[in-house]
Amino acid sequence: MKQSVEFRHITKFFPGVRALDNVSFRAEGGEVLAFVGENGAGKSTLLKILNGDYQPTNGEYLLNGVPVHFSTPHQAIESGVSVIYQERQIFLELSVAENIFLGRQPAGKLGIIDTAEMNRRAEKVIKDFGLPIKPTAIVKNLSTAYQQMVEIMKAYSRENLKCICFDEPTASLSDSEINSLFSVIRKLRGEGKVVIYVSHRMKEIKQIADKVAIFKDGRFITLLDAKTSEESEMIKYMVGRDLGDIFTTLDRDKKIGDVLLEVKNVSSDYVNPVSFTLHKGEVLGFAGLVGAGRTEIMRAVIGADKMLTGEIYLSGKRIFNKNPHAAMKNGIVLVPEDRKMQGILANLDVANNIVIDAMDQNSGVFGVLNTKKESAIVDEQIKEFRIKTPNPRKKIVELSGGNQQKCIVARSMTIHPRVLILDEPTKGIDVGAKSEFYHMICRFAKQGIGVILISSELPEIIGLSDRIIVMKNHRISGEVTREDATEHKLLSLAMADQEFIKEAY
Repeated sequence: MKQSVEFRHITKFFPGVRALDNVSFRAEGGEVLAFVGENGAGKSTLLKILNGDYQPTNGEYLLNGVPVHFSTPHQAIESGVSVIYQERQIFLELSVAENIFLGRQPAGKLGIIDTAEMNRRAEKVIKDFGLPIKPTAIVKNLSTAYQQMVEIMKAYSRENLKCICFDEPTASLSDSEINSLFSVIRKLRGEGKVVIYVSHRMKEIKQIADKVAIFKDGRFITLLDAKTSEESEMIKYMVGRDLGDIFTTLDRDKKIGDVLLEVKNVSSDYVNPVSFTLHKGEVLGFAGLVGAGRTEIMRAVIGADKMLTGEIYLSGKRIFNKNPHAAMKNGIVLVPEDRKMQGILANLDVANNIVIDAMDQNSGVFGVLNTKKESAIVDEQIKEFRIKTPNPRKKIVELSGGNQQKCIVARSMTIHPRVLILDEPTKGIDVGAKSEFYHMICRFAKQGIGVILISSELPEIIGLSDRIIVMKNHRISGEVTREDATEHKLLSLAMADQEFIKEAY
């Protein structure tokens, strides 16, 4: 049976913000509808209304032509609506099977959970996804990518599923995992389900979507055919201007300084010995597939993971980063990939998220905070990084993903770092906001900061980096200069299967 979801005049107000403005359109079953728009355009807010996380200020929505109202996500799930958010919503201490069938585990006559049957059913779901994991595996022991796939499998396995929404589902997935996900999405489309796909990756949208719903400033703008519409046309609707080639407009510093950071044979429980150098004013890219060890080596450098071997030198002086706080004292800051779990402080407001790392320098001799100084720093950072917030006391979780990320970067700059490590800084960020981040990174480099950029987006790595180090299997597999960098060359260094590369290109 073909399903449908229709939005009628949906409006949503938050204090000081109109997040959605009279949104009306219809999503049909049997097709994949992509939501695109800049961060803060209203895409995720609309999904949260559909899911029962938020309640609309005005308007209504219909499921298969019938008006529905979900007060909680549980009510939405019971009615056949599932939303897979960017941030994982699974139980790390439970097994894969327990997560997939949580709340609906098969049970025997006495009400005792039939673990063997649950594992059997989970194995079938895992097989549909083509993943090399076991139903009994504990989720916390899986990679971030596989944890994301468990979340997706949980929704996929529900028999009453009518509508499934994906909010940036591929941000942590490898190419093979993306292919598995797309196979499942096509299967759901073939079964007549409503599939809504939120992404900033235009290549993926062209590959998987049938239609594209474009949002801007909380308004639904238009519906386009995904296959026949040009990417440039979509971007113009999204940002209200033609961005052109983003990377050609960057103000890059052609002058690279002396060696700033030297990492010699550093290893941990999660990465083999790695050596590299970083110069003042340089953007050093780290490329590689998910799980290659890029994040792990940086965690060892800042002391988040214990260093087993190696030495670290900053401006020729050996330093010892026993923990991230010590690294910050030495002028090395990491902006983490996992914004929700390791970046933002969800219970705090924008102001406190920005200044928390600089509490020591904003305190007097008796440890009393200089609130006037803090307020000045917050106002300056909000202006400098163009953080869209009604006021500094707004809860950070109520901002868009892009603005949350700006707050984290702004926080890192309050301690005036010498080395700034950015781990997937534009993950889940729209095209317009990406352009802002790219200019920001170049500005940091021109100030003499050594920037390490970890990114899974090859155009981003090539467009921003002065040098690129490629990792594979927890070790460095090669180094490429900016002038010699191509996507094919980086993939060749990142992947063991050269035949796969030939087929892909």
